[in-house]
Amino acid sequence: MPGDDATELDPDSIMRTGRFTVLLVLAAVVGVVASLAAFGFLTLLHDLRGWIFDDLPEALGFDAAPDWWSLPVLVVAGAVVAFAIARLPGRGGHAPAHGLDPDPTQPIELPGVVLAALATIGFGFVLGPEAPLIALGGGLGFLAIRLLRRDAPEELATIVAASGTFAAISFLFGSPVIAAVLLIEATGIGGSRLRLVLLPGLLAAGIGSLVSIGVGSWTGVDTSDISLEPLSLPSFPQPEIVDFLWTVPLAAVVAAVAVLIFAIARRGEPIVSGRPFVALPICGLIVAGLAIAFSQITDKDVEQVLFSGEEAIDPLVSDPGSWSLGALALLIGFKGLAYAVSLAGFRGGPVFPALFLGAAAGLMAGQLPGFEVTPAVAVCMGAAMAAVLRLPLSAVVLATLLTFEAGLGVGPLVIVAVVVAHLTTLALARPQQPEPGGAGSAVGESARA
Repeated sequence: MPGDDATELDPDSIMRTGRFTVLLVLAAVVGVVASLAAFGFLTLLHDLRGWIFDDLPEALGFDAAPDWWSLPVLVVAGAVVAFAIARLPGRGGHAPAHGLDPDPTQPIELPGVVLAALATIGFGFVLGPEAPLIALGGGLGFLAIRLLRRDAPEELATIVAASGTFAAISFLFGSPVIAAVLLIEATGIGGSRLRLVLLPGLLAAGIGSLVSIGVGSWTGVDTSDISLEPLSLPSFPQPEIVDFLWTVPLAAVVAAVAVLIFAIARRGEPIVSGRPFVALPICGLIVAGLAIAFSQITDKDVEQVLFSGEEAIDPLVSDPGSWSLGALALLIGFKGLAYAVSLAGFRGGPVFPALFLGAAAGLMAGQLPGFEVTPAVAVCMGAAMAAVLRLPLSAVVLATLLTFEAGLGVGPLVIVAVVVAHLTTLALARPQQPEPGGAGSAVGESARA
């Protein structure tokens, strides 16, 4: 993304020109294309999960996928991701142990990014689709501007690419607001350039949301299966003093756990990246083994540990009575380790597993004296986001959007939790080094987890 420099632009004068109007039209077109591509990608991920874990076992004569099924599946996925990283341009995309990378992906890198993401997310590793969608939207934006004008200035190409990214993320989260906040905060863009990027980006993001609303009626597909929606939580109209008293230590604990998970991931990343064809299939065995062990101990499904948790968050929080405190603690432990292993070598986004683990921690915290489930879940999700992404405003907006149907009482608690978690993370985590050979070196350290 472009940053501010010594030369201040006059955005009002630029936006009055006919060229800027053409740019808005192009951003709108890119928004439609990127949104439809996001729909196709997310639908494929959703269907891939069903094909691998439902249809294929039935075709082989099983009534349902046996517990050991994930072992060969994740070994194969590890080999596919290793191929995308080692043999295709772009190394399969950004390494998620370093947070989100909002820098646009070059079109030549998209096949490797998509292949690595499908094998990672669709086969069951604990990462989400937001990072591949950022790459997909940006890559399509770059492709569009180069098809129209090969000699386009870098600034123009970057703005159009950013518009594609806005649209793809807006489709996933179902909100142009979170798309705009997340990407602007991650890039650190400001000053006179902000409005020049923001207007085309917001237009594309709004179109992304429209596409997410209309695509279900056009195709008959239930988009709730592929995009995030507000959680089903009990009403919480107003916080009490006791809620704030619990929020501060709880946010610090959640942040500390997130820092530990990422520390494990970063410690293992050099080992995995050195020999991907050996290490990634072994990582697949480890993740599958963790899921199987959890299932055997708790009698819960292996898929509670596998996958990003995007589709499982609402069922988890809407039926807290089906989980004991011990089972929730084991879920956090086993899925947290699987998350760390996935972060170390695979390709995907860190957001949804952190949200899921935060929701599970919130269900546990909801048993504390005077602390209800709704504020506990909101506080833990906000703290997890702040610790993982180090983007406090994005953490506040996302946690609030996910819980707003329960009432406005969670808002002040989420803000306090995010501030505490952000400061705790800064105190505990080591300063980040630039990702070796990575695509996101231009992104400020505030965007790194």
